[in-house]
Amino acid sequence: MAPPSLAEVGTSAAASVGVPGFVDVLGLGDVQHVVICLIDGLGWRSLVEFGAHAPALTAFAGAPLHSVFPTTTPSALASLGTGQLPGTHGFVGATFFLPETQSVLAPLRWNKDPLPAMVQPEPTIFQRVARHGVQMLTVAPAKYEFSGLTAAALRGGGYRIAEDIAERVIGLQAAVSGAGRSFTYIYWFELDRIGHKFGVGSQPWLAAMGRVNELVDKLTQQLPPNSAMIVTADHGMINCESASHIAIESHRELNSDVVLIAGEPRARHIYVRPKCTDVVATRWSQYLGAAAKVFTRAQIIESGWLGPTDPDLVDRIGDVICVAEGRTMLTSLVDAKISALLGQHGALTPEELEIPGLLIRT
Repeated sequence: MAPPSLAEVGTSAAASVGVPGFVDVLGLGDVQHVVICLIDGLGWRSLVEFGAHAPALTAFAGAPLHSVFPTTTPSALASLGTGQLPGTHGFVGATFFLPETQSVLAPLRWNKDPLPAMVQPEPTIFQRVARHGVQMLTVAPAKYEFSGLTAAALRGGGYRIAEDIAERVIGLQAAVSGAGRSFTYIYWFELDRIGHKFGVGSQPWLAAMGRVNELVDKLTQQLPPNSAMIVTADHGMINCESASHIAIESHRELNSDVVLIAGEPRARHIYVRPKCTDVVATRWSQYLGAAAKVFTRAQIIESGWLGPTDPDLVDRIGDVICVAEGRTMLTSLVDAKISALLGQHGALTPEELEIPGLLIRT
């Protein structure tokens, strides 16, 4: 039986502070204050391997949870914020075709066009928490406050700008200082950025793990009695050396009948000419062999990896989906900078899929 997914973290937190319509799957308990501390890019297996650099994390009870597919920030944060899997909330990749605009949407570089409420119109967990009278607060950097992804998937409640550890600690202090119930979401992105550039386990990455440790330690010290904090992540990460790269545009076999390339190097959405899905899927599968698993849109929906799929959203999914195996990267000129990075995620190796579920109670 698979462990709970990231989609059940926000719903469990909402249930723990008494918001109706949610179930506390994670067993956070009935508390006055609940905190989600999300460390972008921290895989469970990386935490186990390098736990000596983060004793404040490894001191707490926990077990691995699962991210969502694709194991990428837009899909994962949308699942955290909505309690749904990508087939329902519609953030099906790092980038994906949006039929409504006839263009590729890159949620991490998205401001207000198209309108976030058009891309994801359903109420978020944060909105439902705030409407129930629980103090809802996001504590995160200024650059995310008005981003399209925040407005679409994490909207609701207040937003307190915090650029460093100290400001996040102050934000948590403010959130739990009232007499009523509170739900606080704290986001830390540095580990992911450094992992992409220098790789998991590198000296810069280990130094960044030390700062994660400091953050969690100081947040824990601010928790009043009758509180619960869960430390988790959006996805893990693996190192993909250049020897494992397959440059899509350099191989004629991989470009024939292809109209658009989206996704990311570990999980590609391929949009093809009409009536060419099966032939492209067969061609990619034969060419890539053991380097990747290739699916048609119908097959990926049937697999259940995206969860139940809303019929109105199916055209966001590639006609062909290519999921890298091992350390393979399907690099592309459409995201040349991302394709050049050492640390990657998006596929379904345990290193990418398994995320921490560390629970701190006071």
